[in-house]
This record gives sequence, C-alpha cells and structure tokens, in this order.
Amino acid sequence: MNLFELYKVLNENQQQNNNFLATVIEGENTGSRYFMENGEILAQYGNRKLTEEELQTLKQSEESGIVETENGKFFMEALKQPAHLVICGAGHVAQQVILLAAKVGFKVTVLEDRVSFAGEARRAGADQVICDSFENALKQIPGSENTYFLVVTRGHRYDHVCLSSILRKPHCYVGMMASRGRSALLKKQMEEEGFDRTVLDEIHTPVGMQIHAETPEEIAVSIVSELIKEKNSIRKTSGYDTELMEYLTGQKEPDMPKALATIVARRGSAPRGIGTKMLVLADGRIIGTIGGGCMESEVQHLCLRMLHEEKAEGKLFTVDMTASQAEEEGLVCGGTIRVFLEVLGE
Repeated sequence: MNLFELYKVLNENQQQNNNFLATVIEGENTGSRYFMENGEILAQYGNRKLTEEELQTLKQSEESGIVETENGKFFMEALKQPAHLVICGAGHVAQQVILLAAKVGFKVTVLEDRVSFAGEARRAGADQVICDSFENALKQIPGSENTYFLVVTRGHRYDHVCLSSILRKPHCYVGMMASRGRSALLKKQMEEEGFDRTVLDEIHTPVGMQIHAETPEEIAVSIVSELIKEKNSIRKTSGYDTELMEYLTGQKEPDMPKALATIVARRGSAPRGIGTKMLVLADGRIIGTIGGGCMESEVQHLCLRMLHEEKAEGKLFTVDMTASQAEEEGLVCGGTIRVFLEVLGE
C-alpha cells in the first residue's frame, strides 16, 4: 500500500472511534505507518513488520505521544473525530456562531424552520442546513460522542422540543441560550416529565464563557470559546484538516515533492500542540503551521533541504524556544518542541 492509499483509508474512517496512527520516528524503516482501529491494523505503509510485543505495546496507548519499544520509537496519534456542531435556530447570534465555529474546525449543521433564516445560515457558511420543524430536523441527526448541540431558538417551547430530542441522543455537549430563570423553569418542567436531573444539570446554560458579552458578535465569541474549551479537553490529535488531507491523499498535486513536519512532543508553553502538522512543498509553499516565526521558517528550510537530498531519512529536530527567543520572534510563549521531519513518498 502506498502512502496516498493509507491516508485515504484514514480519511474514510475518521468517523470511527479509537483510531490511532502509529509512525516510526526512530529505528528501522523510519516513516513506516500503521493505521489502527480498536487495536486492529486497517492499513500499513512501509516494509517494517511489527512484532507481537510491539503491537501489544502500541495497543496500550490511550492518547497522543511517543512510545518506545526495544527496536525504536513510534509516534502514536490518537485521532480526534471531526467535531460536529448542530445549531438549533438560525437567528442573529447563530449566524455569528456559524462564522466563528467554521473557522476553528467545526463541521456546522443548522436546523431552522423559517425559510428566510435558513437562507441566512447558508450564506453564513453552514456545511448543512435542514429547513424543517425542529422535531423533524432532529430526527435526521443521530448524534455521537463528537456531536455538540447548541440550542438558540426563538422561544421557550422550541427549546423544550429541541432538548427533549437532544437529551435522548449520544452527545458530548449541550448548550442553550437562555436566562437563568428561563433555564431553571425549563429544567423543572423536564424533570417532571421524567428526565434525569443530573443530565439536565449538565446543560451549559446560560451558554458561553462569562465575558459580559452583549452584542450577537460578542455572544458568539463567548459561545465558541466554550466549545473550544470542551473540544480540546481531551489530548487527541486534530492535525488533519481538509486541505492537508487533500495533499496527503493525492487529490491535490500528487506529483509535487513534499515533506511533512509533525510536532511529536512538547514541554512548557510551546505555541502548538502535539500532532500539529505543516506540509512543505518543493516550491516553498507551506500547508498548515506549527507556530510561526523564525522557528517555523527554520523547519521549513530543513524540509526543503531534505527534499533536495537523494535519500533523505526521517529525523527528529528539537526546537528550544526560551522566553527571550520567543519574544524576539513575535511568539507569546516559549517552551520546547520536538518535530519529526520526513520526505513523503507515494
């Protein structure tokens, strides 16, 4: 299997749970990869065959990080499923949430029963808009452990309809825009209808971070900030955005030589997390970022140098950003990162 094919399998199975990508970063056949689901290898790139002991060691991983075996080091990526934000209602606040949530990586679905507001949601950039009653629209949303529900309807009875359906579905977050009084009243009503009080108390309402927001734009910032906090509370890798995946699967410029830089470890307050990736194309273009500044430029030049070597092998590169260096380079923090650099083959 070539590398394009492996990433196609990864891309097709991103919705599944317990996905890991193991990459050899030190030792025999550096750059070999093993895409695993629930401990079973679904796709493999490279000639290295895992020993049974290595496989058992890798299976024990629960989060992203470096795993050492007798024969080398692996970077284990616990792959985060794409976060799906389902917004009930497409009013002025919802429209601003759509704009911001899309920018920070959420797939956004909007449910709205008014045609004109559904059109506004589409113009704001929602990935999917279902124009139907909230009751019927929610029947089309199965929910999952990566589904975030946000209820911003125009009235108490619509909130009730939405929550009654949402709380019966798998989810990782439920938020509702309402006053404390309205929230308490609705929770009391739903408890009397048989809903578990513990589940009701897990609803984020009033929704959003407390930043004294007033305008729709400010309220959207507070809501999306809370969504980001929830999404990033688990140490998993979300380094495969749509554009990067298009290059890794060969959809874009398959014949263009390219090198990949991946942060595999970090200490201190380094600007980007484990699993963050930057693709460097032979003509100097970069896809993604690992933090910016002179540090990123240095990594870019190392990748370009590797692309001009006849048989460049993958290697680990350490960037030590002291506080003073970070200030000079325009970064807000220091810290140390280890980056795995490799030239990608087909």
